[in-house]
Amino acid sequence: MGGLRELAAPCVAPGPSGVALRTRLKQLSAADEEVLRWVGAHLGTLAGRGLKARCHDGLEHDAGAWAVRKRELTPLSSARWAGAITKATHEQWALARRCALAHLQNLESGIRTLRHRLALPLGSRGSKQAPGGYRSRREWHAKARRLRMLEDRLARERADWQAGRVHVVRGGKRLARMRHHLAAARLTEVQWRARWEAARWFLQADGESGKRYGNETIRIAPDGQVSIRLPAPLSGLANAPHGRYVLAAKVGFAHRGAEWADRVAANRAVAYRIHHDTARGRWYVTASWHRPASPAVPLAAALAHGVIGVDLNADHLAAWRLDVHGNPTGSPRRFCYDLTGTADHRDAQLRHALTRLLHWARTCGVKAIAVEDLDFTTEKTREKHGRNRRFRQLVSGLPTGRLRARLVSMADAMGLTVVAVDPAYTSKWGAQHWQKPLTSKNRKTTRHDAASIAIGRRAQGYRLRRRTAPPRTHRSDGCGHRTVQAAPEAPGREEVRRRLPGPRTRAVPPDAERTRATRTPTTVRDVRSDQEWVPDSLPLTDQERFEARRRTS
Repeated sequence: MGGLRELAAPCVAPGPSGVALRTRLKQLSAADEEVLRWVGAHLGTLAGRGLKARCHDGLEHDAGAWAVRKRELTPLSSARWAGAITKATHEQWALARRCALAHLQNLESGIRTLRHRLALPLGSRGSKQAPGGYRSRREWHAKARRLRMLEDRLARERADWQAGRVHVVRGGKRLARMRHHLAAARLTEVQWRARWEAARWFLQADGESGKRYGNETIRIAPDGQVSIRLPAPLSGLANAPHGRYVLAAKVGFAHRGAEWADRVAANRAVAYRIHHDTARGRWYVTASWHRPASPAVPLAAALAHGVIGVDLNADHLAAWRLDVHGNPTGSPRRFCYDLTGTADHRDAQLRHALTRLLHWARTCGVKAIAVEDLDFTTEKTREKHGRNRRFRQLVSGLPTGRLRARLVSMADAMGLTVVAVDPAYTSKWGAQHWQKPLTSKNRKTTRHDAASIAIGRRAQGYRLRRRTAPPRTHRSDGCGHRTVQAAPEAPGREEVRRRLPGPRTRAVPPDAERTRATRTPTTVRDVRSDQEWVPDSLPLTDQERFEARRRTS
C-alpha cells in the first residue's frame, strides 16, 4: 500500500456563476445586415489595434496604460464601445498567457520523460510508476533528436514567458492556418474569406445595472426590439434618435425567457453578443449575465437519499444507483453519445445524454450525482504513451471540461447536487471487487458499470471493496455465502438467522401438499411406517438403574 497516492476527499462542486442564452435574429432586412457588417468590421479593426497595444505593453501593463488605450479608442467609437474593446482584448491576452503556461509545463513534462527513458538501457522493462527504455537503437536516436528539438522550443517559450510575450491571432490560429489548406478543408477562397472576416468582427457589449434595459450599447426591450448604439464614424446610418439603429427583427428567448424578462424589466445588467454564422447565413444574439452562486449544500444532506455514480467513457456514461449504505440497487444504466462530427454535434450529443441522466436521477428520488474530477492535462503527451497513439486520441477525445461545466449547470437547474471525487483506482478496484459478484446469467456487468459503483461509494465515504465474508463456520447460512448486508443500526444484525421450515431454497411450491397426496408411490412401502412412532425415554442415571434392578430382584 506504500505505492498508492493519497486520495482527496469528496467535495460538492460549486454551482454555476453565470447564464448564457442564445437566439436567432430572424427577418433581418438587407439594410440591417449591411449595418451590422459595417459596425462589426469597424469595431473589429479597433479591437485588433487594442490587442496589438495590449500585447506590446506585456507585463508592464497597468491601470494607466488601460486608461490610455481606452482614451485613444473613444473618439473612434464611443466610451462604452471603447470599454468593451479594452476589456475583451485584455481577457484575450490573459487567455493566451494561460495557454502559454500550460504549453510550457507540457514541454517540461515531455523533456523529463525523454531524459529518463534515454538514460535507461535498451529494452529495459518499465513499471507502473515510470516507463522503460526504448526498444531499438534507431528509436533511441530518434528520441534523442526530439529531445534536442524540445529543449530548443522550451528555451524560446521560457524566454517569451519571462518577457510577457504571447502569440495570439484575432479570429483563431486554426482558421488562419486553414488559408493554406483550403482543399483539405473543402473551402473556396471566398468562403474562407467570409468566415475569416466574420470571426474578426466585434459586436459585443457589457451590461450596466441602472441603465435602461440593462445595456446602453446593445439594447433589447422586453417586447424583443433590438437597437444598437452606432460608433461615431457611422452615426449617419442611424434610424432612431441619439445615434441608434433599430433592427427590423424582434427576438425572444425560449430558454430562461422569464428570467431574462425580469432582469430587463428591473434594468439589471445584461451583456449581449451578435455574431454571424457564414455557413448557414444566419445571425444570432447571445445574452449573458452573472448570477449569485447557489448556496452550497452540505455533503451529508446531498447524500441523504443515496447517490448515482457516473463513469465517463469515450462513447457513453455508465451510471448505477446506490442506496444510503453504499449498496447498488436496480440495474446499471448507460447513456450513449457520439463524439464524432462537428463541435455543435458533439455538444448536442453530450447535452442529450446529460438530460437523460438527470431525468433518471430525478425519477429515482436521488439528490446527488457523483462524478470523477478528471484532468488529462499531463496524460496526453506523446512522450508519456509513445506508440500508443490510439490511447492518446481516446484520452484527448474525452470531453472532461465540457462535461463538468454542462453537468454542473444542468444539475443546478434541476435541483441536483454534483459531488466530485478523486478518480484514482476507481476502474481498477471497481472491476476487482464488484464486476464478478454483480454478473449473472441475465445481466452482464461491465468494467465501466463496476467503476460507477466505486465512484458512488467513494462519494459516500465508504471503502471501494465489498465487505469481507465472515469465516465459513460463522456464517448464518451454514456453509453458504452471505451477500445481504445489513445497515449498521439494524437491530439483531450480528445474531444468527432464524431457521425457517422447508427445503434449503426456502421456496416451497404452493401445491406441495396436493402433490404429495396424489403422487403414486414407486417403491414398496414398509409396514412399519404405518405404526405410530413413540419417542424413546430419556437415558437413565446410575441411581435409577440401581433402583430398577432391586425391584426386579
